[in-house]
Order: sequence, then C-alpha cells, then structure tokens
Amino acid sequence: MVIMMSETDPLHLAVALDGAGWHPAAWREPSARPRELFSPGYWLDLVTEAERGLLDFVTFEDALALQSSRLDGTPDDRVDQVRGRLDAVLIAARVAPLTSRVGLVPTTSALSTEPFHVSKAIATLDFTSGGRAGWRVQVGRAGETTHLGRRPPGPPLRADNLASPEVQAYITESFDETADHVEVVRRLWDSWEDDAEIRDVATGRFVDRDRLHYIDFEGRWFSVRGPSITPRPPQGQPVVTALAHATIPYRLAARAADIVYVTPHDADQARAIVSEVRDEQDRAGRAGETLHVFADLLVVLDDDANAARQRLRRLDDLLDAPLRSDAAIIAGSPAELADLLLDWQAAGITGYRLRPAVLPDDLEAITRGLAPELTRRGRFRAAYDTTTLRGHLGLPRPASRYATRRDATTSRIEAAAR
Repeated sequence: MVIMMSETDPLHLAVALDGAGWHPAAWREPSARPRELFSPGYWLDLVTEAERGLLDFVTFEDALALQSSRLDGTPDDRVDQVRGRLDAVLIAARVAPLTSRVGLVPTTSALSTEPFHVSKAIATLDFTSGGRAGWRVQVGRAGETTHLGRRPPGPPLRADNLASPEVQAYITESFDETADHVEVVRRLWDSWEDDAEIRDVATGRFVDRDRLHYIDFEGRWFSVRGPSITPRPPQGQPVVTALAHATIPYRLAARAADIVYVTPHDADQARAIVSEVRDEQDRAGRAGETLHVFADLLVVLDDDANAARQRLRRLDDLLDAPLRSDAAIIAGSPAELADLLLDWQAAGITGYRLRPAVLPDDLEAITRGLAPELTRRGRFRAAYDTTTLRGHLGLPRPASRYATRRDATTSRIEAAAR
C-alpha cells in the first residue's frame, strides 16, 4: 500500500528562492535589493529568514542558460527583467555553515551535467550543512545542452507542437536519461558504506577497501564504474526532488524522487494529480515508501487581503501582460492562504513549495504570517525537533544498498558453512 498523509498531519513548508522574486517586476519594488542579487549576503539573509520561520527547506533555482520567458528557453532579449544567476550549489554551500536547521536544495540540470560531479557536489553540501542537503533534479532545456556538446539538439518546443510524436519522443527520452542520471547519483552516494573510514593509526589503515564498492552502472547514456571519491553523506541519501507537470514527469518522480512538486490550480485538480502520482509510484514498485507531493504556489501576501490583490495588480501594470505561471497565483492574506493549504491537504497534498512573488516581502509574509497561523491551528511545527532534512520530512535514513547486499552474501556463506 502506498503511504498517504492524513489531512490532520502537520504540513511541510518550503520556499523557492529565485532572483528578486517570482514576479518579473519584483526587482522594481522599493523593498527589493537588485544591486545585491549577486552577493552572498543577500542569499544568506533570505535563507536565515526561512530558518527563522521554521521552514523545512529552501530551493535555489539554476540553469545553464539565461532566464527566458519563452517555452523553449531560447533567448528573449528582454532587458526589463532579471537576467543572470549565481551557481545554486555554491550558494547553498556558502550559506550552509551559517545556518543550522533549514534544508538546502539547489537545482542542477541533468541533461547538461555529469552524475559523478553532481553526486560529489550534493554529498559535499550534505557534509558542510550537517545533513541538510537536498537536490532538485531538473531535466533542463534543449538550449542548455546544445552548446555543451552533450547531446544533439531536440525539436523546437512550442505550444502548438507539444503533442506531436517527435516532441513527445524527445521528452520521453529526456526523462529516461534523467532517471538514469538520478540512479547513478544514488548509487554513488551508496558506494561508500557508513563505516568505510576506520582511521586506525596503529594499523595505518584509513579506509576499509572492502567497504568501498564499484557501482558498475552501464546504460544507454552513462557508463560509470565508481566508487565515489566522497564518503557516504551524513543523510546516507540526500533528499531528491523534482518538478512535474504531466504523466511523463510524474513517472520520473515516482521512480526516482523523495518529493515531487506539482502545480494544481484547485482542490479537484490536486486530487487528480495526487491519484496519478500514487498510481505511478505503485507501478514503479515503491508502494509503502514515502513520496511527498508538494504543491507549488506563487504567492502575494499581505495582512489585508485587498492590499495583496492591489499589489499584484500594481506589479502586473509594470508588465506588457498580466503575470502567468505554471503554478496557481494566490493573492490574499496569510489566513486565506492557510485555509487553501488545509483544503488541498485534504486532497492528498503533503506539503507546499511557495514561490514568493517579491523578495523579501512575500518571504517574510510566509515566515512571520503564514507559518505562525498554521502553528496556531496545530498544523505546523512550533520548533525544529530534528537536525536533518530527512528528519524534517519524516524520511528514515536508508542503509547503503551495497552494505545490505554484502551482509546478505555473508549470511548465505555462513549459513552454507554451517
């Protein structure tokens, strides 16, 4: 049976950090800090605020191409919106020693990075954060991979050709490659057993070589022998997350992730998406495991709900068209948002990744308005009671698959000897 969360369970809350906020005009707000977007202090302030609000984790957006408003990711040549980012993994590593509880989840693009390098980077982040690392695996856009020579360019992605056989075949292949990418990363995290480092000065043995394992992955896209050059992370397996909008991405998340971010626009759609994700989870052979389903929401918040809606209209007036998003756009008060979150939880959503429209305004409305409101209702933590991201999410620390296999082999040999 697939594990489901009760509608009376505490909610999980995360925030997605990107630039000056998720509204394209956010950088023009009086409270914005556009001159500091590429400074470590800006990001530390945001993450510290998230930790002050007791949030489960923050995600950091990233890509190997400039931001674009176009579906296929090709340059849009706009100069009125934020362009440019710092490296998500490096920013997470920079703030890790200066925070203590909130999870840190950077984004990398699977189609344009090597799994060996990703496994090492996220494992290192887990060490520097004391077990608070996660990873948002992103398939990546075709434009990111072409200039790197990693794979041939795919067909152009337009709203009018997404259903074509050619585009669907390319999308399916891309997600299959991403699934293999995640599998290689996970195997590399397991390639050192937990007690592989013995550090025995008397015998001169730093590691037990029998507890380091070749992963011997051979697939269509990757051939990786291993083991990793980084010991097993403190969490064993850092938390893997993925954004999904349709069946093929749901299948990837059900097969490979611990959290899937989805984008329903009402409770009925949330219920249908959760049902499809759970079906895919069952087909992936992961029934009985916890796969969190987080809904993404883009939020504009104010104590006065009308003021929030007016602020959204004012921001939209700075654009050539009102803001549109893959996620539902919610403008209102923290209390109104709390009502919605609890309503959708009844539809099977286990947590939320909120996208603040304007930073820091809407982040502070989440941490100082929404989170306390949910705490008052008994649906959110009053304090951190764990120190790792897996702990925040109620995920057990898994044993290394290779240690389990070795122990099983040893048991069979010993049994045969008897």
